[in-house]
Amino acid sequence: MKYLLLILIICLVFFVLGLKSGRPAAPPSAVKPPPPPAPPQPPAPQDIVSCAHCGLHVPRAEAYPGRGGLFCSAEHRAAHEAGNAA
Repeated sequence: MKYLLLILIICLVFFVLGLKSGRPAAPPSAVKPPPPPAPPQPPAPQDIVSCAHCGLHVPRAEAYPGRGGLFCSAEHRAAHEAGNAA
């Protein structure tokens, strides 16, 4: 019985020492990396307006304002204002 207890204690010591040496060392700073950034939001919808000269639909931000309304280009604005200058 005495030898069985001695063998059990020796096995326990080897088991504990084996667990400590078999584990990888913890990194010095266990800080988690920041989460990935959120995907960019799609742009907000824009108002669409119609050219007063030809009827082409363009976004309001790209339209050229004039005396007769909104236009798709500076040429159409000039042509519309020249034709209605009477």
